Amino acid sequence: MIRLFIGYDPREAIAFHTMVQSIIENTRVPVAVTPLALGHLHGQLTRERDPRQSTDFAFSRFLVPHLCHFEGWALFMDCDMIVCGDLDALWAERDPSYAIQVVKHDHRPVEDTKFLGQRQTRYAKKNWSSVMLFNNARCTALTAEYVNRASGLELHQFAWLGDEALIGALQPRWNHLVGYDAPADDIGVLHYTTGGPYFEQYAAVPYADVWRDYCRRATHAGPVSDTEATAAAPSAEGTHDR
Repeated sequence: MIRLFIGYDPREAIAFHTMVQSIIENTRVPVAVTPLALGHLHGQLTRERDPRQSTDFAFSRFLVPHLCHFEGWALFMDCDMIVCGDLDALWAERDPSYAIQVVKHDHRPVEDTKFLGQRQTRYAKKNWSSVMLFNNARCTALTAEYVNRASGLELHQFAWLGDEALIGALQPRWNHLVGYDAPADDIGVLHYTTGGPYFEQYAAVPYADVWRDYCRRATHAGPVSDTEATAAAPSAEGTHDR
């Protein structure tokens, strides 16, 4: 079973639920989904909100090894994503020689603002922390006390590891930055990092129709047509052509 923590922000609630729908449709093994909602972290995340953070889960993501008692493996993902591949294939990339595995983007956004008018920050390793595969036993530096006092750059640039060699690479398909990365045929995760189609300003971003298809099924109630039933069943390859 895959242990998955997803960032949760009430301003993007529909994004969280739509993402979960995409996981249900495309992943062929059980997935234990935990929303990283601030209301669930009383006494564990106590730091004051940083004026530069754009989501509620900017720092809570680094509590994942602590929440897992530093045992086993866990996956963290931002909520502004659609999973269009089988997460079991991502899970199979676990390599015990690393403490953490990420897609190592060279992401240099040119815009100054993103969704809800928030400031776009630029720093080395940007977006590496939006999908993280944690080898929890090797992430013991991420105690609750440390996560609550460390700077944003210390956390997001993985200074807590003390050794860059402990950062392994995931295939780029597991964190495709919409609007930045070139179109590809084997995308496993679409990441609407600047703003998702659920915001009016970003309603026409690339792959917006993909997001809306999953949202429609996530919010559906009533009889399911044969077409919808087929769409909601994971394919033999664990991915849909959309």
